[in-house]
This record gives sequence, C-alpha cells and structure tokens, in this order.
Amino acid sequence: MQRPLPSPPIVTEPGDIPPSPGEQPALLEAVRALLVPLAQLSVARGLSYAAVDEMLRAAFVAAAHAAHPTLPEHRRVSRVSAATGINRREVTRLVAAQQRATPRVRSYPSEVFAHWISDPLYRDEQGRPLRLPRLGPAPSFESLAQAVTRDMHPRSLLEEMRRLGYARHDEDDDHVALQTESAVPRGDRARMDQFLGANVGDHLSAAVANVLGDGRQHFEQALFADGLSEQSLQALRPVIAEQWRALTDVLVPMLERLIDADVQAGLMQDRQEQRMRIGLFSYQAPVDAAPATDPATTQKTAAAPRRRRDGGKP
Repeated sequence: MQRPLPSPPIVTEPGDIPPSPGEQPALLEAVRALLVPLAQLSVARGLSYAAVDEMLRAAFVAAAHAAHPTLPEHRRVSRVSAATGINRREVTRLVAAQQRATPRVRSYPSEVFAHWISDPLYRDEQGRPLRLPRLGPAPSFESLAQAVTRDMHPRSLLEEMRRLGYARHDEDDDHVALQTESAVPRGDRARMDQFLGANVGDHLSAAVANVLGDGRQHFEQALFADGLSEQSLQALRPVIAEQWRALTDVLVPMLERLIDADVQAGLMQDRQEQRMRIGLFSYQAPVDAAPATDPATTQKTAAAPRRRRDGGKP
C-alpha cells in the first residue's frame, strides 16, 4: 500500500535543456497525460480537433517567439519556424493573430465573493458570511462592493452575482446573502471554463517553470496515497475543505493589505505589476486509472502485496 508522501521539487539545471534520449519517453508520456483530459473536455463540449490544433500551433509559435526576444524581426520568423516545425508563412499568420488577442479582464463578482468570506467585518462570530443590508454603511453589500471596485455600480454587481448564483437578494427586507461556499459559477458554463483555464493553466505553468529551472521558481507540491476506500474519501473531503477555508482566511486579508500598501507606497508606478494564484486541489480515481507516469503507482502495481480477506493490513 502506498503511504502518503510529499512529492519533492524537481530540480534541473537552469535554462532550456533539450531532452536527452533517455528522457524523451518520459517527457512524451508526461505530455500524453496532460493531453488526455484536454481531449476528454474537448470531445465532451463539442470542440473539434481542428480548433484545438489551431490553438496548439499558436501556443508553439508564442513559446518559440518568447524564447528568442532579442532576435531581429526578419530573423525571428525563420528561427520560430525551425524550432517548431511550422512553415514560415503560418508562423507569420499566427503571430499576427496573437497581436489581436483580447486582454484579460477582472472578475468583480469573484473578488467580492473572496472579500465577503474572508474579511472579519463581513463575517459573524463563527466565521460565516453575514447576511448584509443592500445599502448603507459597512457592513453592507454596498460597502462590500465599493471596497472591491468603484468601476461597477453595486446594484449592477449584485445582479451579476445573482445571475452567477453567488448571492440572493431578499426584497422583503432588502438584504443580500451568499448562497454558495464556492466561487465556481455552476450556472454559467462559460465562466466555469474560464476558471478551468486560469487555474489549471497557472498550475501547469508553475510546474513547467520548475522543471525548466532549478525547481525553486514556484511552490508546487502534492500528496499522493492509494489503498483508500470510499468511506475514507468521504472522511477526507470535509477536512480538505476546512483546510482551504483556513488558508483563505489568512491569505485573502493579507493579499488585500499588501495590495493597498503597494499602492500607497507608489510601487506600482515604475514597475510592472505582478499577479499571483494560490490554489488547493484534490482528485480521486480508481487505482487502475492512475496516470502511467506516476512512478509510485508503477512500483506499487508491479509488486502490490496481497491483502488478507479479513480486512487486516497486509
């Protein structure tokens, strides 16, 4: 039985290092493990291979383009073409398309949700989000919304949060209450897809940066265990959720204080702003469905001890 163990950071020499012949199979297997759920999502949502192929080629071009920022423009297309195997005309087209890409926008409903569940001013003595009067001084929904942004009217923000299923408005006494413990808008597939891309994309970017660097660029760790029953999983889920609430209770107010302090100190005027994403995830599946790239699973499968029929430990 595999005992839960923290995964050590992967350490390599800094810089872009091409895979050695011995590494190539493992690298291809890792990429396969990443592509399988991507293909599953695409097929389930009716996204064609052609559409994904277009984005994959564009991603290859963007990565190769970024890898050679100092090359003159007339040489860069040839270098990108050589690095990716995509012809020069296609590289030129994809670069032009990327320059027309739409910039990211803030999600004010998500920010209000995070502020509501973490700021002590908007929580009761048990740490639960308060039911707030819609208007008036703090704590109210109006003050909560204005603490996050003044670019969107509190009434419009409330309507958007109602549409996404974050909050409900009781018109009888004009109060607003949260009606979900998660900021995932399950009634809005487009927003759910955006969350998926942002969260998984940043997680994968952190892991890739660590593999290509010295392993210290980003915190990216995980616990792995097998031999669990469904009853054990049921016991774990509320503990994981509680750990996430404890983490957000500490980090959200700290992040808000740091942002305010940076603005007050004028640190955002002369340098590029930085962003950060901090997450916690859990995943469970039958042992037979574990990724083939997991060495711990491979070792266990090859020499798994027989369990006694009386249910005792092997």
